[in-house]
Amino acid sequence: MTVLDELLGQGVMPGSSILLGGEPGIGKSTLLLQLTAQAAQAGRKALYVSGEESLGQIKARAQRLDVLVDGLEALASSRMEDVLSVLLQSSGRPDVVVVDSVQTLVSEELDALPGSVSQVRAVSAKLCEVCKAGGICLILVGHVTKDGAIAGPKLLEHMVDTVLALEGDRQHMFRLLRVQKNRFGPSNEMLVFQMEQKGLKVVADPSTYFLGDRDPTLSGTALVMALDGHRPFAVEVQALATKSFLAMPRRTVLGFDANRLHLLLAVLEKRLRLPLGQFDIYTKIGGGLRLQDPGLDLGVVAAVLSSFLDRPLPERAVFWGEVDLNGQIRPVLGQDIRRRQAERLGYGPLLTSRGQDGSQGIVHVQDLARKLFGNFSA
Repeated sequence: MTVLDELLGQGVMPGSSILLGGEPGIGKSTLLLQLTAQAAQAGRKALYVSGEESLGQIKARAQRLDVLVDGLEALASSRMEDVLSVLLQSSGRPDVVVVDSVQTLVSEELDALPGSVSQVRAVSAKLCEVCKAGGICLILVGHVTKDGAIAGPKLLEHMVDTVLALEGDRQHMFRLLRVQKNRFGPSNEMLVFQMEQKGLKVVADPSTYFLGDRDPTLSGTALVMALDGHRPFAVEVQALATKSFLAMPRRTVLGFDANRLHLLLAVLEKRLRLPLGQFDIYTKIGGGLRLQDPGLDLGVVAAVLSSFLDRPLPERAVFWGEVDLNGQIRPVLGQDIRRRQAERLGYGPLLTSRGQDGSQGIVHVQDLARKLFGNFSA
């Protein structure tokens, strides 16, 4: 299971418990079937338990993904007692067991519906206890709510050793596997997968994966060296400023926090005296990516200025930095990592905040505007 080994630092520990959450249809079952098959090929005994599919459906999916291998066993049941009978057998117990999903399992000891708080709590606690005692790696699949949180009691996330989240837009080919909690290694790590006909394939170098067929000659696009966890990669921030005919101009954001856009537009209006209150502003991160990196601020500002003036930015320029309410550019986490990655990819100029080591950089949004577009008037 080299994919999880790379993501979790020390790998999948015997007796550990992992919770994987994600939206329906995002690829959780596909990923775990591939991982259990990989474990079986490495000489481990793997068990895939499904309370949602029949054995025939599991086999058909394994054949489609080309992961039908010796050592990979499957169990189609929603009864926890059936799963425990396999885990507690004296010989031939699995090394890795996947339960897809924990909300479908029912304990006969409780008079409650599947997926209820009491059932999820009791089933998860018992499975974690048995697997920890037997040195079995347990992977639980959890459903998510509308806001993206894992459904069920919050205790479920505290009960397991590791919490993973599989994210992405089903209209795009990429998937992100994030580490939200990890008792045995670093958290906030991320892996990028590409959905293919035979399942999910790891993107070995996602540095420029999200740029696609970018055209740098167009106005309103800025290249940003983003950071997610400890992995830097280049993304395209797009902006469109058009004259508004509405009493309240539109502000549309895709891929990052809308409140950050409102703050940045207020800064530009105040510090650069731009009449942005008369314009509809649309912004997004290219490729369907969603980020919470404050380093996007400078790229958003550059993209909005580029669209407002209808002048493209320098072709290989790359931006990152946080913009405060005074218009000053502040350094963000991973300054050195972003700089090394940008230089490795051959980008330049590097437009970011002034470094703590005294290296030159952008101090204020007014400096950024002058450096990019010279003296201009709104």
